[in-house]
Amino acid sequence: MPTRTAQTSWTGGLQDGSGKVELTSSGLGSFEVSFPKRASDDGGGVTNPEELIGAAHSACFAMSLSSQIAKEGGTPRSLEVKADVTLGPDPAGGFRITTILLTVRGEVDGLDEEGFVRAAQTAKAGCPVSKALTGTTIELDAALA
Repeated sequence: MPTRTAQTSWTGGLQDGSGKVELTSSGLGSFEVSFPKRASDDGGGVTNPEELIGAAHSACFAMSLSSQIAKEGGTPRSLEVKADVTLGPDPAGGFRITTILLTVRGEVDGLDEEGFVRAAQTAKAGCPVSKALTGTTIELDAALA
């Protein structure tokens, strides 16, 4: 299996510094990062690790769910997946990702609501990104569209 790479260049301290994340393997772009903007509600027009984790988790979960729907005899037509990744204080000091809420709405042939939710639960548990984030509470809101 392949290894994918991203890299970050950072200049300065935590509060006054900034950086740039590069999607190295795909070459699709570079994105500014900043801790003060990371910790603000509006984000200030730059990305952050939580958004990047959300992108990875939502994409991975969509792939996992598409596979699981087929295993259960359904045909996925469309899946809309959102990952809300929350940064909060860590009781041990500093910060941590406290929760991730995966919200999925799907159009699926051959599965009823119960089957879709079951497939989503299995996909959440089997998604490689979910497995990598086992120290974080991952919640699921799944329903047919």
